[in-house]
Amino acid sequence: MTKGLQIGRFQPFHLGHSRAVRYALEKSDILFIAVGSSQKSHESRNPFTAEERIRMITDSLDDLGIGRGRWLAAPVPDAPSHPEWIANLQSIFPGFDIVFSNEPLTIKILLDHGIKVLEVPLHKREIYSATEVRRRMLEDGDWEELVPDAVVRIIVDVNGVKRLSSLHTSNQVS
Repeated sequence: MTKGLQIGRFQPFHLGHSRAVRYALEKSDILFIAVGSSQKSHESRNPFTAEERIRMITDSLDDLGIGRGRWLAAPVPDAPSHPEWIANLQSIFPGFDIVFSNEPLTIKILLDHGIKVLEVPLHKREIYSATEVRRRMLEDGDWEELVPDAVVRIIVDVNGVKRLSSLHTSNQVS
C-alpha cells in the first residue's frame, strides 16, 4: 500500500490544489495532506487559520465524493530547522512513501533526506494560485471561479474577503 504526502499552505484551497490532490490520489492508496505553516493566520499572505484550511479541504473532497478513508489532512507548523521539519512530517504522517510537491526548496530538503518526491503536473498555474485568488479577493474580482464551491461557502462564512482586505490595509499603514 502506497502512502503519499501532499504539502501546501492552501491559502486558500483552490481548483489547482483540488486537481493536485486528485493526481496524488491516483498515485497512492492513502494520501496525507500536510497543511503547512499551520501556526500562521490573519496575515495578508496567510489569511486563513489551519482549521479553516482543513475545513476547505474536507468539504471540497466531500463534494467530490472522495471518501475520507483515502486521505487525512492535518496541520504542520513551521520548524526552526529543516531536519526538525522533516521529523515533524514523519511524526505526524508516519510511513509515507512519496511526497507530492512543486516547491523547489521543499523538494531539495526532502531529496537531501532521501525522501522520494514526485512533482505534480500544474494546471493553468498563472490562474490557479492562492496568490491570484487573494489578489482577486482584494480587487473585488471573480475569485469564486478559482476555488471549489465549498471554499466559497467557507470564505463567505468566515467573512474572509473582509478579513483579507482589513489585513492588507493594516499592512500598508504599518
